[in-house]
Amino acid sequence: MAAAVSATESSCTCEIFDALPGIEVPVGEINSRLAALWETSAADGKPALEADDAKATQVNFVLHFGLNATPADAAEQFQTVVRFAQRYPSRIVVLCPLRGDDAGIMEMRAKIYGECFLGKSKSDKRCVEFVTLSYSTAARRFLENQVSICLSSDLPLYYWAHRFSASVRLADYRYLLGRAKRVLFDSSVAPPDAFTYQWPNPKALRDLVYSRLLPVRQSIGQFLASYPPAALVDGLREVVVPHDTKAAAEGRVTLAWLRRRLAACGAAEKILFRTERMPGDASGRLAVRFVYADAARSFRWSGDLATHHALFEANLGCGATRLPAAVSLLSPENALSEAMFF
Repeated sequence: MAAAVSATESSCTCEIFDALPGIEVPVGEINSRLAALWETSAADGKPALEADDAKATQVNFVLHFGLNATPADAAEQFQTVVRFAQRYPSRIVVLCPLRGDDAGIMEMRAKIYGECFLGKSKSDKRCVEFVTLSYSTAARRFLENQVSICLSSDLPLYYWAHRFSASVRLADYRYLLGRAKRVLFDSSVAPPDAFTYQWPNPKALRDLVYSRLLPVRQSIGQFLASYPPAALVDGLREVVVPHDTKAAAEGRVTLAWLRRRLAACGAAEKILFRTERMPGDASGRLAVRFVYADAARSFRWSGDLATHHALFEANLGCGATRLPAAVSLLSPENALSEAMFF
């Protein structure tokens, strides 16, 4: 690759790359420097591992920050992946495209970072290895080769595109999109065309909003499963998912999930499915309401994701029921594993 100019000579900005932890190394020395990383004590007093242990990774993971990401957001997602890797030891490559006018500038910089963790016993040793790459548009054509060198060839690849500005911008990364076992994105911060873009492998797509909602889906699903399917869909006219501004993505995804599950119960196609904006402060409120032709029949669920309180209210032909419950979303690291492996 042509010689890269330094960040101080470039008109590009590298805030995300600079905000993430790690030791900057020459791009051509990434693997040798990673091997040497485990020969010294880990940072912040964390336990270091022998080199052989450090190679015991289970997955390849690419975290790709889009142009809408900020340094603070990137640092938060970086730590999410660190927590994920405590359970699933990983080799992680973080991609940070340069912002600004980088036309013609050939630049690629690299950082390495590692943390090691002890599990339930001294023999249960786990580690995470990060390679962070910052690159200009001109250096983009070298990126796939560099990423492939950084990853373990015999392990599955998972790709998380975070806060990309337009899906079409990911067309240049078809190597990653095509090879990845799962392609992850968060529809709450993804562009609207994420759902209409012609992805190379649509079956590999996973929405982190859907994954985060697993406890909500389980709670509602278990409650409704106590009734015969016919009791749920007979006379059903409308399904409404009210939500406040903070839970807009969760409302949309919950509505789509209910449409699929009620269709499996035999719901008529003429049923109206819609979301509804709640008034008031945006604290993360979400609800579900079934409207029946018989006004005496009803189902309501309301939840507050901030206080973790929820309430079921139903009368589906077996008498009125009122049941307080808990509600929560999966933690970010658990949502990652849910989206990747299930």
